[in-house]
Amino acid sequence: MASCKVVGECGGCKYIGRPYHYQMGKKQEYVSKLFEGICDVDLIIPCDEPYYYRNKVHAAFKRMRGGRIIYGTYAEGSHRVIEHSKCYIENKKAQKIIDDIAVLAAKHKMSIYNEKTYRGLLRHVMVRVSDKTGQIMVVLVVGNKYFTGKKSFIDDLRNLHPEITTVLTSFNERRDSMVLGNSVRTEFGSGVIEEELFNKRFKLSAESFFQVNTPQAEHLYATVADLADIMPEHRILDCYCGTGTITIFLSDLCKEATGVEINSAAVDNANRNKRLNRAGNVSFVCRDATDYMEWLVLQGKEKIDTVIIDPPRAGTTVRFINSCSTLAPDRIIYVSCNPETLLRDVKLFRSAGYKADKVVPVDMFPWTEEIECVCRLKRIN
Repeated sequence: MASCKVVGECGGCKYIGRPYHYQMGKKQEYVSKLFEGICDVDLIIPCDEPYYYRNKVHAAFKRMRGGRIIYGTYAEGSHRVIEHSKCYIENKKAQKIIDDIAVLAAKHKMSIYNEKTYRGLLRHVMVRVSDKTGQIMVVLVVGNKYFTGKKSFIDDLRNLHPEITTVLTSFNERRDSMVLGNSVRTEFGSGVIEEELFNKRFKLSAESFFQVNTPQAEHLYATVADLADIMPEHRILDCYCGTGTITIFLSDLCKEATGVEINSAAVDNANRNKRLNRAGNVSFVCRDATDYMEWLVLQGKEKIDTVIIDPPRAGTTVRFINSCSTLAPDRIIYVSCNPETLLRDVKLFRSAGYKADKVVPVDMFPWTEEIECVCRLKRIN
């Protein structure tokens, strides 16, 4: 069993140091009690490789009073940097790259951003790694738009790690907890990496949302497909579709798949992934999902058989639920990273004519308290 020295400080891995089956039992018990009397809860889908699974890693940097540079995660509920040299859930290659960036920062006498004075250069580093394609993205987040010695620094980094396929910089002058700034600039390579899920390939930019546990994402999406029971003649609507991963994955099973997303940058990425996978029966709409469903009803468009919903932690809205009810798909598949807001919304869906009949927990985030769930709701009539 792994034992982390900062487990009580960083607040991430609540279950580290215990057997893996222990946390499986705790998560199963939590979801089962939550949905008791509501619907059936399947056995949790475990993670085959519960260590070093995070494909996206980021670290905050700080210079101590003696001049030493430290880096790591923030302490829970604060911006205090917790120094650590080994994390049991972060990709090993990403950790090594961040280690060497800290050494290079000292070698190049790089200034480190100070969150009290709002001065300094190096603020964060974000690394995305694809185990399947071997491609690696490094994003240097800086607090000053003038990056003196940038070319020399990046050349040294690439000499240490020739496996890096693209390097970007992001100028972040914000005074909040956001890692990336409003702009990202490509310094080397294409500015994106490619990841694979099943037989599909996806281009990921620095800003793209993608599941941080790639192998478990395949289990998650397979669960969605299984619960959706999609037929070749079906039309599906994927709400909050992001970069289109679920939409494109399900497109092989149905007649037509439409993804709806309000973020224009995400829709641009989704259309790029559509072309990459030659998904001719897929379309993406840049629009609020609720507005789009109401428009579909007014236009009298052809029936939508299944609606997929994968909202943020806060869940969805009453208006969305009512619009979904008016659209009247036969089933709704709700993917949730917050079982409590899922339960709230399931009860609201019941009032709107849809009853949950099954929840499947998926352990996307081993050693943490987080648990992903896939829920199927069927039209009552």
